[in-house]
Amino acid sequence: MLLLGIDVGTSSIKVSVVDAQTQQCLASAQHPEEESDILAPKAGWAEQAPDMWWEHAKAAILKVNATGRYNPKDIGAIGIAYQMHGLVVVDKAQEALRTAIIWCDSRAVEIGNKAFKAIGEERSLSRLLNSPGNFTASKLAWVKANEPELYDNIDKIMLPGDYVAMRLTGEVTTSVSALSEGVFWDFQENKLSSDVLDYYKFDSGLIPAIHPVFSEHGRVQQQIADELGLKAGIPVTYKSGDQPNNALSLNVLQPGEVAATAGTSGVIYGVSDKLLYDPQSRVNTFAHVNYTDSEKRLGMLLCINGTGSLNRWMKNLVGPGIGYADMNQMAAAIPVGSEGLRVIPFGNGAERMLNNKIVGTHFHHIDLNLHSKAHLFRAAQEGIAFAFRYGLDIMRENGMNPSIIRAGQANLFLSDSFTEAFVNATHVPVELYLNDGSIGAALGAGIGVKAFASEKEAFTNSKRLRVVEPKAIDQYEPAYQEWKALLEKHLNEA
Repeated sequence: MLLLGIDVGTSSIKVSVVDAQTQQCLASAQHPEEESDILAPKAGWAEQAPDMWWEHAKAAILKVNATGRYNPKDIGAIGIAYQMHGLVVVDKAQEALRTAIIWCDSRAVEIGNKAFKAIGEERSLSRLLNSPGNFTASKLAWVKANEPELYDNIDKIMLPGDYVAMRLTGEVTTSVSALSEGVFWDFQENKLSSDVLDYYKFDSGLIPAIHPVFSEHGRVQQQIADELGLKAGIPVTYKSGDQPNNALSLNVLQPGEVAATAGTSGVIYGVSDKLLYDPQSRVNTFAHVNYTDSEKRLGMLLCINGTGSLNRWMKNLVGPGIGYADMNQMAAAIPVGSEGLRVIPFGNGAERMLNNKIVGTHFHHIDLNLHSKAHLFRAAQEGIAFAFRYGLDIMRENGMNPSIIRAGQANLFLSDSFTEAFVNATHVPVELYLNDGSIGAALGAGIGVKAFASEKEAFTNSKRLRVVEPKAIDQYEPAYQEWKALLEKHLNEA
């Protein structure tokens, strides 16, 4: 059996086809080749069109099928990973009623803060494991308050991956994991949160049918199958947010295991079997992909919005004509600490770990006679690594103390200077693997369709590339402490 994985990213849609028997990727493709735009009608807003994701997903599937490396008719299951916390709303005809309000949109921060106080902070944290914050439920409340006529036409709400699955199958489903990331799930009662529904005055009929993550979420319709060269009736057997899916793809499924990623956003994601929550909701806890009532597996998630987004901004504005590999090489030639240059990397909306403050990106101590593009590239990557350290210290306060972190050798982890800064700033070694969100989604589909005897069997051929140990903590620690003092100054001003 072949497995098709679809990763609905912010920048592009990537798909991979994996052989279930060997767990090897036969072919991958993405669309578009250039990064997709994020629409910002107002400051702090971030939107994308759901129809764009669907068109890009179809183009990517056709592109990977065109490689000729497999027979598309042998694909037996589909898995979908997706950018988390977005809001898609559709009518009874399954037409999107507006552009999706995506993960880095900040418009609902105050709505969520008011809900946190009204529901009760202790009650919210003990039951939802989070403040309603800027998550999907609060975004829906913004639509209800500001676009009431549109709200009245909503039949179902969903996350980005649910929308792509709906276009494939004609069916709309969700899961406990998805509902928890939208802050709709009561972990004490193991049901939809009446606190959230009652406070926001949402009808529970807006919520799709709840299925396990690893289960059938519909089957590919005949017309879609004909368009994409697939067999009709292929089941979608896995749907997950991108960060739980990244953890899955790194075989991070059991308590104490920790994954990291540094793409458009940066994340550290640790698994626990306890209902942990941060009293300030700076890091968030959601149901992991293998969460069940009887065997609780929770993912504690630290998210930093301004990671790869800063790196892309640097490339576009500071280094036009320079590729990421060139940036990494230039950064590696600069000494640890970037000769005094410091970058605060938070310029992509409200940061949860900073109590939902919008701090912005700042450059400190620029010496016009000393600092070059290479210094800027290095300082930006060190600033991102320092942001990870700042967030990991919050996770440590909440009982998550990793002895090693697994990450895919991709995005910023392709940079030796970033990886070195990450391990030395956090004081934690990193195991690097060849992993990919779309491959993880394909393996998730294999688990869902029972192509493997167990979850563990899906990763028997996963190979570790290398381990990077911290060897220069003493060089990085003074730079981090100076960076932290600058950040706290900005936090006091925000």
